[in-house]
Amino acid sequence: MTAKSLRLAFAGTPDLAAHVLNRLLCDTSHRITTVFTQPDRRAGRGRKTRISPVKSLAEAHKIHVEQPSTSSDLEQSGALANTDALIVVAYGLILPLSILHIPGFGCLNIHTSLLPRWRGAAPIQRAIEHGDSETGVSIMQMDAGLDTGPVLAQKSCPVDDRETAGTLHDKLARLGADAIIEALDTLINGTASYSEQDESRATYARKISKQEAEINWNRSAIELDSMIRAFNPAPIAHTTLNGQTMRIWEAVPGGTDSPQVSPGTILRCDSGGIEVACNPGTLIIKTLQIPGKRPMSADQFLHGRADFGSTDR
Repeated sequence: MTAKSLRLAFAGTPDLAAHVLNRLLCDTSHRITTVFTQPDRRAGRGRKTRISPVKSLAEAHKIHVEQPSTSSDLEQSGALANTDALIVVAYGLILPLSILHIPGFGCLNIHTSLLPRWRGAAPIQRAIEHGDSETGVSIMQMDAGLDTGPVLAQKSCPVDDRETAGTLHDKLARLGADAIIEALDTLINGTASYSEQDESRATYARKISKQEAEINWNRSAIELDSMIRAFNPAPIAHTTLNGQTMRIWEAVPGGTDSPQVSPGTILRCDSGGIEVACNPGTLIIKTLQIPGKRPMSADQFLHGRADFGSTDR
């Protein structure tokens, strides 16, 4: 190792974490000694065992991988001894207090919001759902609280008008990798500076549930548009119109006035989409998915269904 490299451990599981790990492996001289990730799980219709993106990447680079099932199991690992820092990105397991101070610089979490806004499990989705115009990433020193530790670095980015959770995820993955690389440099050269979070500005990003993905047409078109984008690519907003169950992948607000019909009434169906009354405004469904089929345009769905919008839902 060079004089400017650190001995690191890494904890993460999904694609977001894998992107950061890949950048650390390819774009820095830091040595990753151990990777912690969630245990392999069965998923999909065939219930095949799937390994996490982080494990797949670590094994490709021949890095030692540990997959503790519980926080107690993680506590028993000796892999953090003699490490300079543990980098944590969307790991999915609470770190025991006993290990937070084992690495020389402690445990650094890459959180996908501008803390103290959107502490918790779903900061990307909640930022879109609530119409935030800006978000970003925070490099935080982990402590006993939920995303409450002092912040070492932050980088911001705009939330575009048509942003989905998927597109924003990819932006923040790149931004998070840049931020942690720069933050590690400040630790090496002695210029690191931490800022305490302002508790009065804290908001909570609770975990997304499948139940809240059901569309309530009594909400405004603006709110539903934000919700649909926030829940794309998971869990995907869903509804039933004229007896047809569908998942809504893409929609745009239509008119802003309140139609003189009940919310959830289909106002028109054509090549431009399926326009539905909200409260207030209207929403135009552009891309949808019905059971057993792939996502399709509204125009494709309507082909052969000339009477689809002829009655209320």
